[in-house]
Amino acid sequence: MIEDQPSDHWFEPMADHLGAAYLRYSFTRGTGNEVAFLAEELDLGAGSRVLDVGCGPGRHTLALAQRGVEVVGIDISTRFVDLARQAAEALAPDVPVPTFLRLDARELLFDGEFDAVISLCQGAFGLLGRDLPDAGSVPLDPDGVVLSGMARALRPGGRVAVSAFSAYFQVHFLESTDTFDADRGVNHERTALRSEDGIEADFDLWTSCFTPRELRLLAGAAGLEVEHIWSVTPGAYTQRPPDLDHPEFLVIAGRPD
Repeated sequence: MIEDQPSDHWFEPMADHLGAAYLRYSFTRGTGNEVAFLAEELDLGAGSRVLDVGCGPGRHTLALAQRGVEVVGIDISTRFVDLARQAAEALAPDVPVPTFLRLDARELLFDGEFDAVISLCQGAFGLLGRDLPDAGSVPLDPDGVVLSGMARALRPGGRVAVSAFSAYFQVHFLESTDTFDADRGVNHERTALRSEDGIEADFDLWTSCFTPRELRLLAGAAGLEVEHIWSVTPGAYTQRPPDLDHPEFLVIAGRPD
């Protein structure tokens, strides 16, 4: 059995502060649409096995479980994993209880175990931009490491669904609180977040942004074959070709048989 894995990441203090207040943010309210769309795209039904990478407090994991899907959710935040485990205790008796683990998405330990692997709303993929080396070096992209681990966790013929911030959208709608690093493709944001108790604190967020071409290259390097890249908004997933006007791309890709 895989045990919870120790790790450090800039996201952890922010998650500790937010706790359950994370689920008050508007981008978390479209779980039903997102899960219904992915169940159709990935052909998920009762008995399917899914890995949710960067599951947060478990909103997608729990919604999939209610469809009869067997799910393992992993997150780097102990606080979020604890919240997800607590929420799982309230599931109906006939719902398969998900497994939640604290794991670093850069060190996934699974091999050919899942019918599908998902990473949505920058749960893990796209949150490693702060750790990129200085310009001029040739690093192994840490988001590519996450994607390779996701690909390895798939059984042959399995598929991944990964959302990523659109570089086009981020630059076009750059806000006054944002600083976009054009060399690295990373957006830095300083923002105030409220805890469950209404306590406000400032945090730095670093988010990698991508073009469809970059996502195809990363997927290919991970051994995945891209089937679709859709332009989406959280809570409004649909089959829309890549454009400049929606904040995220959703990649659907498969591991060859």
